[in-house]
Amino acid sequence: MEWKTLVEYADSINKWNRASGSALVVMRQGEIVCEHYAGYHSYEAGARPVGADSQFNVASARKSYIGLAAAWAVREGKIGSLDDAVTDYLPELDAALLAGTTIRHLVTHTHGLHEDTAGRLFREFAPGTSWAYRGVNVVMLTDIIERVTGKTVAEILQELVFAPLGLTQTGWRTEASEQLVKVILDTPQETELVLGTDGSGGGMQRNLFVSARDFAKWGQLHLTQGRVDGRQVVSAGIVQLATSVQSPELPDPDLPPNGFFWYVQDRPAARSEIGSTVPQGAFQILGVTGPLVLVVPEHELVVVRMSNKRYNYSGPDGDYLHYLREFGDRVMECVR
Repeated sequence: MEWKTLVEYADSINKWNRASGSALVVMRQGEIVCEHYAGYHSYEAGARPVGADSQFNVASARKSYIGLAAAWAVREGKIGSLDDAVTDYLPELDAALLAGTTIRHLVTHTHGLHEDTAGRLFREFAPGTSWAYRGVNVVMLTDIIERVTGKTVAEILQELVFAPLGLTQTGWRTEASEQLVKVILDTPQETELVLGTDGSGGGMQRNLFVSARDFAKWGQLHLTQGRVDGRQVVSAGIVQLATSVQSPELPDPDLPPNGFFWYVQDRPAARSEIGSTVPQGAFQILGVTGPLVLVVPEHELVVVRMSNKRYNYSGPDGDYLHYLREFGDRVMECVR
């Protein structure tokens, strides 16, 4: 099986998108079969080369971590049901505005809520009738998890996953270190190191940094339904809940199906980010800074792509969704 073409494709996308650094890790049947690092932590003079210990900001891909904590809370009975009303857990919110909005809607981007520039909530569409990628659901869900468990998302995952698997290159970072890769903004000279402030290491904010290898191990944990090296680290039921379709039936078939934030390959959908040749049952998560993990159970495959450029590439052949789907299709070409 040859991965050279995928490495070349990923490198070309990162170059076009003006990322300063990138990584690609492929695991097949639990073993790393391809590992590639390129570039530097930034375009600054003397910037550190990207390597195995480089930690990228995974941005919205952190939602897969929040999703696993939420699935754990459901399986533990801390959250009664996916179809419980959000206001059962956050009674201080506007009951009329949130009427009909459930936990299921939060984890599948079908809640229909948004906020204005002043932080005031408003409704875009009735819950369960459409799909929109917003941030208010993440804030609500992490708040719910902390209230019902007495622990932050980060604390849950540290106990449940990070410590047992030795994922020391994963964490919500509040202090700078030489391992952290900066995000390139609109120009190569503009950079950002997304660090949390005091008290922001709990999992809600976008300061989660992960190495490519740790990200691949995260995908592998989901591929094997929580079983690692003969140990059931996480209940298979928790992983199945997080990575199977949980979206309500939507009137528009072009809207993507989701698990607990994961995109799930279930049926053809124009707005899915997963390539059309990727088998059913695969699932994927993406961040705005370029990180991606694709899990393909049919082929016992985990593919991680890391990058450090804010916003995903759009080019002459289409928008960012086109290139995300093309990446998945290129993966499948390598498998064949």
